[in-house]
Amino acid sequence: MKKKPTTIKEIAKKLKISPSTVSRALNDHPSIGLVTTMRVKKMAEELNYEPNQTAIFFKQKKTFTIGVILPSLSEPFFSSAISEIENVASGHKYTVLMGQSHDDADRELQIIQTFRKHRVDGILMSLGKNTEDLNFVQVLKEADIPVVFFDCVPKTEGVNKVYSDLSSGMREAIQAFASIGHQNIALINGPENLLASQEREESYKKALKTEGLVYDEKYVVNTDLTEEGNVVAMEELLVLSDRPSAVVSFNDFVTLDVMRYARQRGLVQKKDVYFISYANYPLWKYMENPPMGSIEQYPDQQARKAAEILFENIMSKEELATKDVAFPSKLVLK
Repeated sequence: MKKKPTTIKEIAKKLKISPSTVSRALNDHPSIGLVTTMRVKKMAEELNYEPNQTAIFFKQKKTFTIGVILPSLSEPFFSSAISEIENVASGHKYTVLMGQSHDDADRELQIIQTFRKHRVDGILMSLGKNTEDLNFVQVLKEADIPVVFFDCVPKTEGVNKVYSDLSSGMREAIQAFASIGHQNIALINGPENLLASQEREESYKKALKTEGLVYDEKYVVNTDLTEEGNVVAMEELLVLSDRPSAVVSFNDFVTLDVMRYARQRGLVQKKDVYFISYANYPLWKYMENPPMGSIEQYPDQQARKAAEILFENIMSKEELATKDVAFPSKLVLK
C-alpha cells in the first residue's frame, strides 16, 4: 500500500507544537526561535516531508514555471537560446517548460493554450513562419500571463520583443560582395509574410543603393524554407541569362541546400557563385568549403534579454511599459 505524504500536522504532533508553528519554522519566519526551527527541520527531514506545492502556488499565486515556444528545438540557433533562458530562469528558481511548433500555427496555439491552463507565470516565444493570428496575445494578457517574443517577432506594436536588427548585417554582406567586384547580387528570401523576410528585402534594397548597384526584382526569390522550396528558389536564379554571381540567403539551412544544388549543376563555389547567409551556425567550422560568410544574429544575447524582460514583468506588481530591443547583426567572414 502506497504511503501517504507526511503532513505538517504529523510533524507538529511528533514535536507537540502547533501546526502553524511548524509552518512558520519551515519557512524561516523570524517569530520562531532558532532552536525550534532546527528541531522542526530535523523532524521534517526524518519523516521525508515535502511541501505541498499546490498549496504554495495557490498562496503565492505563482507556479514558478515559464513556457518557451520555439519553431524547432533541434536548431543550433535555438539550442544556444535555450541555454541562456534556462540560466536566467534558474537564477529566479524557476522551471522551464518547452514546446516546439514546427512552424505549425495550430500546434503553436495548442501549446499556448496548454501553458495557459497549467498557469505558467510567463511565456517566451519565437513565432512560427506560418503564424498570422495573434489574438492569443490579448487572451494571455487577460489571464495575467506576460509574453515576450524574441528572434521571430510580430510587427504588432505594444508587445515585448527582442530581435536582431538585420539591416547592419545585410549592409556588410553587400559591401563584402561589392568590394570584390560582384554586381549581380541575389537574395533568396524566406516566406513573404514573415517580418524577418520583409526586413531582409528592405535592407537588401538599401544596401544595393549605398553601393551604387541597381535593384532588379528578378534577383529576389522566396522560399518556404523547405528543401524543395530552397532548390526551386535557386533554380529560378540559375536559369536567368544574366544569373547572379553572389547570393545572400535567408539562413544557413537554406544555404546548405542551395550550395549543394549549385554543385550538382556544376558550379564551383567562390568561383562561379558566392554565398553569404544569416544565423552563423557553428556547423560551418566543420566544413572544408563553407560560404564566404554568415551574419551573426546573437541568439544567446537575444534570449537572455528576452528572459530578463519576462521576469521583470513576472515580478512587477504593476503593468510595465512594453520594450522593443534590437541587437545589431554582424557579418562573420569564413
